[in-house]
Formats: sequence, structure tokens, C-alpha cells
Amino acid sequence: MSNQFVIGLDYGSDSVRVVLVNTADGSCPASHVYWYPRWKAGKYCDAVSNRFRQHPLDHLEGLEETIKAVLSNSGVSKDQVKAICVDTTGSSPMPVDENGVSLAMKPEFAENPNAMMVLWKDHTAIDEAEEINHVSRTWGGEDFTKYEGGIYSSEWFWAKILHVIREDKAVKKAAYSWMEHCDFITSQLIGCKDPLALKRSRCAAGHKALWHESWGGLPPKEFLEKFDPYLAALKDRLYTDTYTSDQAAGKLSKEWAEKLGLSEETVIAVGTFDAHAGAVGGEITENTLIKVMGTSTCDIMVTNKEKLGDKLIPGICGQVDGSVIPGTIGLEAGQSGFGDVLAWFKSLILKPSLELIQGSATLSEDHKKQLTAELEDQLIVKLSEEAMQIPVGESNIIALDWINGRRTPDANQALKGAIRNLNMGSDGARVFKALVEAISFGSKSIVERFRQEGVQIDAVIGLGGVAKKSTLVMQTLADVLNMPIKVATSDQAPALGAAMYAAVAAGIHPTTEAAIQAMSSGFDKTYHPIAANVPVYEKLYREYLEFGKEIEGN
Repeated sequence: MSNQFVIGLDYGSDSVRVVLVNTADGSCPASHVYWYPRWKAGKYCDAVSNRFRQHPLDHLEGLEETIKAVLSNSGVSKDQVKAICVDTTGSSPMPVDENGVSLAMKPEFAENPNAMMVLWKDHTAIDEAEEINHVSRTWGGEDFTKYEGGIYSSEWFWAKILHVIREDKAVKKAAYSWMEHCDFITSQLIGCKDPLALKRSRCAAGHKALWHESWGGLPPKEFLEKFDPYLAALKDRLYTDTYTSDQAAGKLSKEWAEKLGLSEETVIAVGTFDAHAGAVGGEITENTLIKVMGTSTCDIMVTNKEKLGDKLIPGICGQVDGSVIPGTIGLEAGQSGFGDVLAWFKSLILKPSLELIQGSATLSEDHKKQLTAELEDQLIVKLSEEAMQIPVGESNIIALDWINGRRTPDANQALKGAIRNLNMGSDGARVFKALVEAISFGSKSIVERFRQEGVQIDAVIGLGGVAKKSTLVMQTLADVLNMPIKVATSDQAPALGAAMYAAVAAGIHPTTEAAIQAMSSGFDKTYHPIAANVPVYEKLYREYLEFGKEIEGN
């Protein structure tokens, strides 16, 4: 086993990360990150209208560069690499033709945003999501949202498809089927030319596409046709069965084996979502809340089927058999904006300054680049340092973390962010601190919902970029939750979790739990709540809830 390696391929919002992992001990001889160039240039997106699309070429070019880089940098031979598993953001569907080719790869759709992958944070389908919710509750049959928290979101599969086909008749006509991002990349790796033959992700289908075994898979045609006859016809071109990520989807195609320098015997596992893979990489166990903290958060838990029984947990992002650990029920919640909230504030402050720097007649081009890079790198650091010196509750600024809408509890993507109690002393650091408190209060509301529904939370584990980098956020979160928070050692926990799935799919470890035991990297830090801050934050949290009620009521 010591000479057997697997690859975890983690597609985030801004980049794809790859880790090459030793299946014996979880050591990582090489990793690589590829930043999407088209996405970075802002192509196919319009933030004002909440449209966020990505071209699959960003993903396929990243796939090739990253895997070739880790093989080159590690010295590991192709025969030692036994399996690959892909995780992605989601729900991020894309239209494909009858051969599983993305429409965006065709000349006639090459620059059409509606032919691209619809990124998780694209909220153009708010009206369609509300329509799905209304029909689900009133059509007289099964409420197909009940295993997804009872509220369907504009971030999810059917709402996005419905919006695109209503907006773009050419895409509607050409789209034979639709694939989640994780399924698309998996299909590319195995050379699958038939969308109906692909083993689709249980995680993606159950949490985002209204799939449940109790009604035979996807919702029936008589429900789907209430929105558009296309959806009813599309059902026949999607899938019935779904698969957990400890299973093999196939083996690496000859084309991709030659591109990547790998063996055609390399097993490709069924794809999954990044947060669920991250929970595996973060050593998830029952009664443990895993917070995957990046641009947004996903909060993941697992529970056994007997304990949950027939209970439905309202307002979350689904409860799905096998979506995290096969044989258990995966529970998902989260926030649409987390790191994104802080990134918005950074942009708000920096954008005019950077534009002035670029337009300066007194600075050389080298000085412009250096100054821009310094400001980009240091602003959040500077604000965080200043914010940590401000006594808790000093300014009484209250912010809402709904700049990207609210994912949970009780999805409502139409909601907006807000700030109150500003005065002439409300400087950048104080507003920044209020935003950090807001994202922490949003996390607390999720914890409270789980507990109100009888889900026990004994421990919290943080992972992802924010958990690793921001002492301010993590200490504030520990104070607000009044719980210790352990931070996973791995810088790439979702990719590590995907690698664990790959090891099981290849038959190297017998179960996902066994892979976790053998390949986990542990924890490198624990944040403990500061006792004096806890009651102050409890008061501010109640004000946050009241402020939220006012804004939502309006």
C-alpha cells in the first residue's frame, strides 16, 4: 500500500486544486493549484444581475495542468497512481449534447453564457425557485422538496435549468441533457459518450435535484411538466439510479491517459461536491459539525438512519443517504456568503484606489503593479489586525451576512445584506469587524436550527482557506458559538477527502471510514471561546436576529 497513490481533484469557485496522496499514511508528495483565467477576467458574468457562469475550458485546462504538475514534481510513476476522484462546487449544472459534450465547446455557443456551467452562486433563477416551491406545496401530490429542507433554492439544479431554457431557446433546443460539474469532469475522464450511461453523483442528485429513492429517483413527469414540457422530456435523458463516491464510475480513457501521462487502469470514482468531500477530509464523525469555510460555507453532519428515522429537518440543504459517508445520512446546511462577504468589502474599499493608481501619470508601470499587489495582499490583514484591537460590542454596529442571499436556515436568495448603527466613528476596521460578526451569527443560526430539530452537536471542525488564514474570523466564531473549534491540518481538505474516496473506489481501503483512519492529517489548532466575549455576543446575536426580521419583513 505504501507505493500506491491516489489523486483528489478539487474544483472551487476560483481555482482547481490537485493533491497526490499516499494511501498508506495520507502524506502528500505534491499538490498544484490552477486559477481559472476566463473566470479571473470576469468573462460570462454579470455580478449586478447575479449571473455567474464558467467556461468548461477553464476546468479542462486546469485538469491537465494540475495533474501533469503533481506527477512531474513528485516523481511518482503512472503505474503507482491507482485512482482519481473529482469534487466540485454545486449545484453547478451545464447543458450537454447527446454525446455528453458541453454546448460551450461548440462554435455556435462558444461565447454564450447560457451554454456555460451555471456556478453555484448564480442567483438568476430566484423566480423559478419560488415557482418550484409554490407548485411543490400546492399541486396536490408529494412535496418533492421535503428532503431538501422544504425550500428549493435558486442555487440548485432544476431552478437553474428552468431559467436558462426560458431565457435561451437555442440552448433549450440543443441541450440533450444536463450534467452537474462533478459528473461532467468524471465523464470526460472516463471518455463517456452517452450521458444516460454515466454513473451520476448521489450527493449532487440528492441535495440539489430532488432525487430520492422513495419516489423512484427524480420527480415524476406530471410534476415537472407543470413548469415546462422540456423538463418532463428531460427526465428521460438524465438518470434514475445514483451512486456514492466510494464506487468506481469507470477507468481513465485512452485519450486522457495519454494527455495526463497516466495508466488506462487508473480508476475514476463517482464525483461528489466539495463540501462533502471536505467533511471526509476533515475526519467527520457523528455529532460533529464540519464547517467548510471559503467564499461560502457548507456545514456538514452525518447521522445514522435509525436515529434520524422519518424526521425531516426544515430549512437545510438536504438529508441524503450516502452523500458523505456511505451507509449514513448526510445533512447539509450553509451560508451563501462567508469569505465572499469580506471580499465584497475589500473590493468596495480598494476598487476606486486601484483605478486611480492605474490611471496615475506619476507612477511607473512597475510601481503600479507593485502597489496594486501590496494593497491586494495586505488590506484584509491590516483590517483584521485593527479589528482585533476593538473591544467586542464597542461600536454596536450590526450587519447581516446576506449579500449573496440566505442559503440556510430557510433559503431566500432574494434577501440582501444590510448594516445599521453607523456613525462618524464607523471606520473601515469597525465595519469589517461587524461583517465578521455577521458571518459568525449566520453560522450560529444554523447550529441553533440543528439543535432545535434534535440534532446533537458535540464538536465543531473548521476547514478551508478562511479557517486556515483568519485568526479574527475563527476566534469570533468560537466566541459566538461558545464552543471550541478545531482546524484541520490539511490545506486542501476537500481534495484530501476526494482522494480518500478514490482509495476506496480502487479497492485499496475497504470503506470510507477505513480510508479516513489511514489517510487523515489531523488538526493543527484549536480556538477556544473567550469567556468575557460570550455574553456580549449573545446579546449582539439577538439584535442580529431582530434586525434580520425587520429586513426580511420589508
